[in-house]
Amino acid sequence: MKFSKRSRYGIQALIDLGIYAKTECVQLKDVSERNDISVKYLEQIFTALRKAGFVKSIKGPQGGYLLGKLPEEIRISDVVEAMDGSYELDEEVSELPTAQVIQRCIINPVNEQTNQLLRGLTLKGLVEKTEEITAYSAEMYYI
Repeated sequence: MKFSKRSRYGIQALIDLGIYAKTECVQLKDVSERNDISVKYLEQIFTALRKAGFVKSIKGPQGGYLLGKLPEEIRISDVVEAMDGSYELDEEVSELPTAQVIQRCIINPVNEQTNQLLRGLTLKGLVEKTEEITAYSAEMYYI
């Protein structure tokens, strides 16, 4: 199972676009500054996101990036797969009874739960949660 920084940063970048690219293109340097991710690393991430159809790039002086799909159409399971490949635990290859028990009692349930969770999460939900947390933080009164 993988949930690498590459996947985390890819999701962060998509959330950023979901918030800031609603009406205009967003440039990588702005995504970089808001999320504390280097521009060079973001270029690699956006290449993978563009190949998967999650983002599209617009060239020119007013260019940048936009979401390639509606936020509700982008499942987090698909983003993680685009960034890292399969996120499921590897299957047991041994025919030993103990290996079969591990497969049936641990690996299969973990994969099923992980699939259910990640397929149920969309970019739209993460954007809404981020906006909610941001609004709440802005309303906090500090003494």
